[in-house]
Amino acid sequence: MDHSLLTQLETIRQIQQHRFDSRTPAEQRNRRGQFATPPLLAREIAQYLRIAAGDHLPNLSFADPALGSGSLYAAALAEFGAERIVSAIGIEIDEDLCSIARTVWAETGLQVVCGDCVSFLTNNNYLPTPNLIIANPPYVRHHHLDLATKRRLQALTMQRTGIHVSGLAGLYVYVVLLSMAWLARGGYAAWLLPAEWMDVGYGAALRRFFCEQVTLIRIHRFHPADTQFADALVSSTVVVLRNEPPPPDHCVVISTGGTLLQPQMLRTVPLTRLSAMSPWSAIDAALTPTSETSPARPPLLLGDVFDIRRGIVTGGNDFFILKRATARQLGLPDACLRPMLPPPRFLTTTVIEADDDGYPCLQPQLCLIDCDLAEEQVRAQYPALWAYLQTAPAELRQRYLVRRRKPWYRQERRDPAPFLCTYMGRRTDSKSPFRLIWNRSQAIPPNVYLMLYPKGELARLLHQEPDRTAELFAILQDINVAEFAVTSRVYGGGLHKLEPSELARVPATKLVERWPEVAGEAAVQVSLW
Repeated sequence: MDHSLLTQLETIRQIQQHRFDSRTPAEQRNRRGQFATPPLLAREIAQYLRIAAGDHLPNLSFADPALGSGSLYAAALAEFGAERIVSAIGIEIDEDLCSIARTVWAETGLQVVCGDCVSFLTNNNYLPTPNLIIANPPYVRHHHLDLATKRRLQALTMQRTGIHVSGLAGLYVYVVLLSMAWLARGGYAAWLLPAEWMDVGYGAALRRFFCEQVTLIRIHRFHPADTQFADALVSSTVVVLRNEPPPPDHCVVISTGGTLLQPQMLRTVPLTRLSAMSPWSAIDAALTPTSETSPARPPLLLGDVFDIRRGIVTGGNDFFILKRATARQLGLPDACLRPMLPPPRFLTTTVIEADDDGYPCLQPQLCLIDCDLAEEQVRAQYPALWAYLQTAPAELRQRYLVRRRKPWYRQERRDPAPFLCTYMGRRTDSKSPFRLIWNRSQAIPPNVYLMLYPKGELARLLHQEPDRTAELFAILQDINVAEFAVTSRVYGGGLHKLEPSELARVPATKLVERWPEVAGEAAVQVSLW
């Protein structure tokens, strides 16, 4: 194909894509995971894949299971040349995008299949088998997949790959696995994926597949602040694969920052080391130069000295959490109320003091309705509470969590935790993305906090010397910013999220340095991340 013609067609495609994005509601595009690949990024992916494939693919059968308007197909044409592409197929669920792709690429021989890619991937006997896949699979969260769809997808991927996929996985996980089952043996694929798969539990399906069933050539992780999509706050990765089992002693190229072709950091990692690592985003820190000799014993982690749990999920904060003054006006009984902390954005202090009732010295004070009495007992003993419960919206009573509780207004069991950590935040060079809080009240937090309960030797020391709690809090506040960054998940715009298991992997180095006695038996039992 003449270069000027390809340039002209790609210009038309970009114009049509822009018009589609402008007229399609953002909510609809979000539900369908319609985030168009930027042309420059598409071209870089195709260029790297051409280099990686070398002479292994003299003739190409191209496929994109999430075609969109054809950004990645245009990049393949530009990099590999139309003369090498003997067949090309793209699957797209949106009829408008199918129409754009058919109109723009009609002269190039691209076969555009309109419909659900999963249906075609699992009934593809009449579709040509590709040896080259370049795709940006639909970023559809599991919340937008109904239970029947999830079970169908889980069964299909188990049948095709032998890999079990968690029900929390987004649609892109299934599309990758099913597409790789479609790809010819020895074929190459490049996937543009959200970076979350490297960390989250439901990403384990991809991590296992990439290590065991295909040859993982390259992972490039873009800097979290460098989102690749203007309309999606999600950090991205590019994964390059060859569809054959990994050879012995295989090594994977890992790069981060910059661009795919000009990364800020690039290293080669043995596959055996990568497969044993969790989370995979921690690889940057794990690959920093270290001594070849192993330490006498592994480092202590926060999870060895604290039980770490999420704050409570009420199932309906607007109904179950009230201002204390409002609860008094309604005549709600103190016996059925618990002190409650506000979300972090309303918290201006890192030390929460308590009044004589154990409520935080904050304004306004909040309380949580929490009662384990049966409805007939509430009606008889606490008529004011019974009257309030009758105002609960029907929709609230039907929510999954509320519906499963007996009685439905009984909350999770949580003791007040002396230390809290916010689970979400943004990092700067000098500021941790998370806030540590000393909770001296009897309040419990909502699930936007993590709760830290001292255990083992640390709990014993604090029981014997409670005055040292302030010193412990100072140590926690002194945790290095980089240590948090290594264990947490990172999303677009530099947003960090921290689950209990991830906070548990933060090294407790400073604590051990100042209080070596806390190591105790934990140092023997600890497991390296």
